[in-house]
Amino acid sequence: MAKIAFLVDTDFEQVEYTQPRDLLQQKGHDTVLITTQDNKQVRGLNHTDPADHFTADLLIGDASVSDFDALVLPGGGANSDALRFKDSAQQFVKQFVDSGKPVAAICHAPWIFVDTKIADGKRLTAYETIAIDLKNAGANFEDKSVVVDGNIITSRQPDDIPDFADAIDSALKA
Repeated sequence: MAKIAFLVDTDFEQVEYTQPRDLLQQKGHDTVLITTQDNKQVRGLNHTDPADHFTADLLIGDASVSDFDALVLPGGGANSDALRFKDSAQQFVKQFVDSGKPVAAICHAPWIFVDTKIADGKRLTAYETIAIDLKNAGANFEDKSVVVDGNIITSRQPDDIPDFADAIDSALKA
């Protein structure tokens, strides 16, 4: 059983957290919700409509890459935009990528790969509105349900979640 970190700020696309979490738990993995919000209170969105509130298990400052086997970044425009500008999130993502452990990002979440310079030379996918940002950062953008490049796994949107979860599970078993 692998231990998987899910990192959010707040106002994330709820289904991009709950559905991969549930699918990965069904496959026997343990999941932990980590946030950059000091009070650990985060909110999901259904597109732009407020959805459920969640209490994160850990603050990012209390999380260590060595405690986890993989990192998942749910999307949502507001959440992803906030994370990409937070030094703590950038450092955590960079440490995960450098560790060689799987790092999975869906929808707008691959935006952080632009600000961390991870996108350059990588094969990536994401929600169509950030494709140009990834291309401008040097990524080779592919319009597919899931793209795996080394330890980086990316998907485009909620319809891709089953393929996304399967790719994460496969990477953990490799």
